[in-house]
Amino acid sequence: MRPVYRVRPAALLAVAIALVTATAGCGKDGTEQHAPSPAATKAAVRSAPAKILPQGLPGMPPVLDPKDVYSADRPNALSPVVKGFPSRVYVPNTNSNTVSVIDPKTYKVIETIPVGEQPQHVVPSWDLKTLWVNNDVGNSLTPIDPATGRAGSMVQVHDPYNLYFTPDGKYAVVMASLDRELVFRDAHSMKIKKTVPVPCYGVNHADFSPDGRYFIVSCEFSAELLKVDTAKMEIVGKQRLPFDGAMPQDVKMSPDGKTWYVADMMADGMWVLNGDTFSKPTLMPTGKGCHGLYVSRDSKSMYISNRGEGSVSVLDFATNKLIHKWEIPGGGSPDMGGVSADGKVLWLSGRYNAEVYAIDTTDGHTIAKIPVGSGPHGLAVYPQPGRYSLGHTGIFR
Repeated sequence: MRPVYRVRPAALLAVAIALVTATAGCGKDGTEQHAPSPAATKAAVRSAPAKILPQGLPGMPPVLDPKDVYSADRPNALSPVVKGFPSRVYVPNTNSNTVSVIDPKTYKVIETIPVGEQPQHVVPSWDLKTLWVNNDVGNSLTPIDPATGRAGSMVQVHDPYNLYFTPDGKYAVVMASLDRELVFRDAHSMKIKKTVPVPCYGVNHADFSPDGRYFIVSCEFSAELLKVDTAKMEIVGKQRLPFDGAMPQDVKMSPDGKTWYVADMMADGMWVLNGDTFSKPTLMPTGKGCHGLYVSRDSKSMYISNRGEGSVSVLDFATNKLIHKWEIPGGGSPDMGGVSADGKVLWLSGRYNAEVYAIDTTDGHTIAKIPVGSGPHGLAVYPQPGRYSLGHTGIFR
């Protein structure tokens, strides 16, 4: 979720300010060049068995295992495209208008990159060659070359609170939260293909179905979920969460794609539903301020940040039950992040503590708290395993 700092149409502004003031949420709280060529895009994806998901979105690389959409994300299974990239953690500091770059070996900030106004997320491109910094209020994207760590020229994109990519690699989907739009843009040039107005407030997080044909989006400020047809670029479903004041955040699927989870920072848990039928969700309590969702490298567990109480819950997919709760010493505000390439460390931003947490995934102990800029949010651990990126801080297939 996102703090709101700018002036918008009166009705929207009133809703956004009221909700943000009441909760001090996560999320929200920005296009140009550096556009990889179509040829480079194809090079990012190795050939995969053509036997799976024949009914998938045309042009989408088939999943390697229909029972595990994360099967390409095994420890250190890096694409040839990213193998030469240095391992880093890129942290957007929303209030400092910078990106802190952490060396995961030393747990030290080694560089601070100036970017646009209010960077919210650092998003790996579909072809894995670019990291896009979403300068939300700055209405721009800053490209970072993960091979060199150098920032390129900003590209003008309006209200880029968050950024996703369609599984076929054709389009970027801008979560224009305050504009109340889903904006489909060319994945490389960022030219607008189609703008889809949304009937809710605060679109900001999403995940794609295993066949890539639809995606489910959370609407943070109006307690709603949307189901979107990927190919048609149309909203095909909408429902309100059955909890007064709900504020849905991150969205993630079980490995088999049958069960969907939506974090809710006000309901203090995850909504569980069937994505195909877009069923009525039920609540699984996790902890205060439930926020980010991250799958382990073996696809057996999911890490759930509870920002309001400084903890991380662990879900066992096999039993669909919570099996651990890890407390961060001294508390904190664990928000968004990602898992290291080897799967041994969970990295989370400390949204209201100007720090980043490195957490050991074997026993949950906090390895390090690293001071960064003000308002760290959607950090990206990079590179990570996988053949291509669906966006956010790193959803890989």
